[in-house]
Amino acid sequence: MSRLPQTAAALAAAVALLAAGCSSAAPSPGPTAAAVPTAPAPAPVLRPAVTAVLPHDPGSYTQGLVWQRGRLFESAGLYGRSDLREVRPRTGRVLRVRRLPARYFAEGLAAVDDRLVQLTWREGTAFVWARDTFRPRGRATYSGEGWGLATHGRRLLMSDGTSALRVLDARTLREVAPRIPVRDAGTPPGRLNELEVVHGLVWANLYPTDRVAVIDPATGRVRATLDLSGLRRRLPAGSRAEALNGIAWDRAGDRVLVTGKWWPRMFALRVPPALRG
Repeated sequence: MSRLPQTAAALAAAVALLAAGCSSAAPSPGPTAAAVPTAPAPAPVLRPAVTAVLPHDPGSYTQGLVWQRGRLFESAGLYGRSDLREVRPRTGRVLRVRRLPARYFAEGLAAVDDRLVQLTWREGTAFVWARDTFRPRGRATYSGEGWGLATHGRRLLMSDGTSALRVLDARTLREVAPRIPVRDAGTPPGRLNELEVVHGLVWANLYPTDRVAVIDPATGRVRATLDLSGLRRRLPAGSRAEALNGIAWDRAGDRVLVTGKWWPRMFALRVPPALRG
């Protein structure tokens, strides 16, 4: 046999083996699209129903409200005009007043057992009062500004004009846990002011707007934003009303009372079902 036929046969066999190998190989995967993270959706905007309209002292520069066992307490601000007061809700009548020295600007207010704790704005001092007599029960100090204050279990939550909440010991006002950054779809909602805890969620006035952020204190996430701008349209013509400020939860009636700085009216709101725990 000549060498040329042998070479041709070998070449044919090699080509056959190569073809078989290619047919059995797994196809190479094509390019895959990178997963795009989904941005969190903004909190829903709710407009709670008004269940009652009550009178309110238009001379009160409201900074804090507290409802406890059928009684309403209020902290009013401004230098030279700051005070603590007990108010009759149905009439707006001031039943009792404790005035602060002129160098203090009163701010948020919270009830701790039979005591009322009242912040001041830039003075770093919290006054502690006996709830039933308004007699002094002591003072506590803190750093930075004091804005809003609310009781949360055996602790207090405090705002300072930023978008974070401080966690305080209820008696010493020392910070006992890391601050809670508040976010709505990853964005700070604004300057947190007056605070109230309602069904375990923190309601916070967003100064100087007519909106309230409802915050999960475990995560700092805004669960809802309450648009209360419609309340301003229900104030008397010519009112000098400033920002919405003042939130108090009537637990027994499951309603929230809100008012504002120099507002001549207070409004009772129905708690939206989605925010009842």
